[in-house]
Amino acid sequence: MLYAVLCYNDENAVGAWSKEEDDAVMARLAKVEESMKAKGKLGPVARLLPTTSATTLRKNSGEPLIIDGPFAETKEQFLGFYTVDCDTLEEAIQFAKDLAVANPGLGSYEIRPVAVFHPSEIG
Repeated sequence: MLYAVLCYNDENAVGAWSKEEDDAVMARLAKVEESMKAKGKLGPVARLLPTTSATTLRKNSGEPLIIDGPFAETKEQFLGFYTVDCDTLEEAIQFAKDLAVANPGLGSYEIRPVAVFHPSEIG
């Protein structure tokens, strides 16, 4: 089953990291990713730009409303995701636990099954 592992954290805290701190976290995460990649279980991975660069299309009963910025003000923002092909939910949870060890501090990883995936549609 494919799982999306969604990464949430306070983007102001992450944005305040020095280049050295950011590089160190990314290197630790890359080591965790390597394990899944070696098993052929790691799909697309993305780190999103800050929410200040976001554009939101808000649906309503009339014309959709296009606004700058994130959908809602929250303590934690959606910062990126992993796509992993795991045999069980427990395997996906273990991957998220390994990510949490590599990236200590606050934040969360949401693990959600993926129902539809079209890997060949983006080149």
